Amino acid sequence: MKKNIIILLLLYFQTVNAQNKTSPFETDIQAAVFSISKVMMHDVVNPPAAARYYAYCLLGSYEIVSQNDTSLIPVSKFIKEYKPDFIEAKKSDYNYKVAALYCILETGKLMLPSGYMLQEDEDEFIKQLKLSKFSEKIIQKSLIIAAEVAASIVDYSKGDNYGKLSAKLRYTPLKGDQYWYPTPPAYIEAIEPNWRIIRPMFIESSGQFNPSPLTPFSKDTTSAFYKLAKEVYDISKNQPQENINIANFWDCNPFTVSTSGHMTIGFKKITPGGHWMNIAGIVSKKAKLTFNNAIVVHTLISLTLMDGFITSWNEKYKSNRLRPETYINRYMDTKWVPVLQTPPFPEYTSAHSVISTASAAVLTYLLGDNFSFTDNSEVIYDIPPRDFHSFNEAAAEAAVSRLYGGIHYRDGVENGQKEGKILGEFIIEKIRSAGVKAFNK
Repeated sequence: MKKNIIILLLLYFQTVNAQNKTSPFETDIQAAVFSISKVMMHDVVNPPAAARYYAYCLLGSYEIVSQNDTSLIPVSKFIKEYKPDFIEAKKSDYNYKVAALYCILETGKLMLPSGYMLQEDEDEFIKQLKLSKFSEKIIQKSLIIAAEVAASIVDYSKGDNYGKLSAKLRYTPLKGDQYWYPTPPAYIEAIEPNWRIIRPMFIESSGQFNPSPLTPFSKDTTSAFYKLAKEVYDISKNQPQENINIANFWDCNPFTVSTSGHMTIGFKKITPGGHWMNIAGIVSKKAKLTFNNAIVVHTLISLTLMDGFITSWNEKYKSNRLRPETYINRYMDTKWVPVLQTPPFPEYTSAHSVISTASAAVLTYLLGDNFSFTDNSEVIYDIPPRDFHSFNEAAAEAAVSRLYGGIHYRDGVENGQKEGKILGEFIIEKIRSAGVKAFNK
């Protein structure tokens, strides 16, 4: 896997000389981002935290590019608390594209728990730059710039309240039949119950976009809530293979557990945010975006993901609703198991619905509707690629996959989509007002 990443980076740099000239061949930023993803898979980083890491890793890269391209809108124009450090170096002394890509790796190395693993990627990256005839002077100055910006981004990240999470009390499930409770097989404790305190990027606060009220809990077999759970149960019993394929394709559970006798086996996967970051890479290449515009796409999606998880997590621990698996096991079928393993946090709303819908809205703004693409993000898990005719089509499939997988009720999915749509529209208006224009116009 590491070899493939380096090859992708090399393909780009073989087309650009060391004097900072542009090339008609556009880079594979996707490779550098996947270097971050694979370390997060190793660390089993949870979905909201993963989105945060993507955001900061891309933020520094965007900053470097925007200070070399005046047509790019500075991040400070749409993130009010962000104040960049000015790069004090002549543009002719370094290659800003080298610096931007290296900054992604360097920021990840500084921030991720196992960030040291990225040292090997950095070393190989530098080696390939030298083989591609970049001058030592250009390389070294580019790396210095990248390191300085990465350090600045890390300092900025320290003000987002992440460091306060460890001081919070551990989560204790609330008493009451309607509330979330750890689910089998591992009964993992609740993930990031205090994520609402994290400073967002675009939105004003975690509670800015509250979803529609959830269906009231009830054990009554004639109630609307019972019917929601019964729908999940019935679908799992009679759904076609295509539904199961969809559920597995969008599973994106960073850590699932299976047991065999006394042995427990863990399986690591990419997060929902990681899946959409990979889509950003896929469509940037298909659209033949310039390096600079591809950085814009990756960065805006990473920031959208971060805010999407913040707003979704706020509602999850406010409503604290139990998962279908818990309800069905208690009141319908004690032996029922969902198609997908239930993730360890409350149900309402579906975070995948929120972040997918919001990401699709931003991508549609940037690249247009009816943008066909093939998503091969899950091939590394032996799951075949899927074809989509638009970003909204992909987002809708991602959302309903949670119903097919048996881990969300229908109102959690549909109201999550509404929540994501409002968030996406807000972000689009913010970046449009700042001057970020669509690439397809």
